[in-house]
Amino acid sequence: MVVKPLVYVLSDSVGETAELVIKAGLSQFNNGEYKIQRIPYVEDEGTIDETLQIAKEQQGIIGFTLVDPRLREYTNKRAKELNIEAIDIMGPMMKSMERVFENSPRLEPGLVHKLDEDYFKRVEAIEFAVKYDDGRDPRGIARADIILVGISRTSKTPLSQYLAHKRLKVANVPIVPEVDPPEELFEVDPSKCIGLQISPEKLFDIRKERLKALGLGDQATYANLSRIKEELEYFEKVVHKIGCSVIDVSHKAVEETANTILQMIKK
Repeated sequence: MVVKPLVYVLSDSVGETAELVIKAGLSQFNNGEYKIQRIPYVEDEGTIDETLQIAKEQQGIIGFTLVDPRLREYTNKRAKELNIEAIDIMGPMMKSMERVFENSPRLEPGLVHKLDEDYFKRVEAIEFAVKYDDGRDPRGIARADIILVGISRTSKTPLSQYLAHKRLKVANVPIVPEVDPPEELFEVDPSKCIGLQISPEKLFDIRKERLKALGLGDQATYANLSRIKEELEYFEKVVHKIGCSVIDVSHKAVEETANTILQMIKK
């Protein structure tokens, strides 16, 4: 009869790392017939003693990831006294790294999960920026951390993506005289909205180059100075009605504008 392994995982975080390592090891010895019990967020010797006692009674083994050297030492010591097999997953690795890096570890539980959380927040913000780009869905306005408002070619999309990498959910809304802005724009907190202003001459040059890149002539209304001034006048009316801050992006790189926005948010 094959004994079904029983493993208790002790961790000062969620215990996911220890469980994955234990599973990888167990896969080399049986066909998946085992039971793993996690004991997360271990902060005291009492929890360790209680788990070790249960493991002894159940003839189980211990796997643990404890960054606190005091708790690691205590677990190893008590496991030997009780004649329980205990696998210190983090200890030997951290000691080796300490020698190589000639530096002490932070001894902060759960850092890997903090990094993962940061990564997923960034991904979520990037997906948000894509979904609510160029006013595609006004429902994003209420959910956004920042709403960028501006006429065409004022860097709304690249700004949205840049700020998304800072884990901010950004929606952007194009302003066109012939189209009424979404009502949601006037219902959110004005401090979340930021208008992107630009000089008519600068925008004229940008749009003219844009048309050239598309293989089109520069006679289109899109690059007409009178039309641009009309759009900017309408933009000013909209941002005045919202009551939001306005940034002049005429001579700013995307990074500069983004940093200005970030400073505004901090304030």
